[in-house]
Amino acid sequence: MLVTEGDRILAVASKGGHPKHPEWYFNLLAHPEVTVEVGSEKFATTARILTGNEREQAFRRAVEVFPPYAQYQKKTTRELPVIALERPAK
Repeated sequence: MLVTEGDRILAVASKGGHPKHPEWYFNLLAHPEVTVEVGSEKFATTARILTGNEREQAFRRAVEVFPPYAQYQKKTTRELPVIALERPAK
C-alpha cells in the first residue's frame, strides 16, 4: 500500500493486525539504510521509526489512504509501527 505524506512515504508494519510485527520490520531495525522504488522513481534513504505525536499523525494519514489499518490496530494489542522513508533534499 503506497501512503505518502508530503515528500515522504509511510510504511505501516501492520501484518493485518497479527500479534507480532512482520519480519521486514525487524530487517529495517537492523538495516535502516534502504533503497525505495516507486514506479520509475528510485532513491536511497534511512528508514525512521516514528514515535509519539509524529507517529499518531502519520498513522491517521495512513488510515485516510487505507482505512483497514484502523481495524488492524483494533485487532492487536501492539502499536502498529509507522516508518518514514524520506526523499533526499534536492
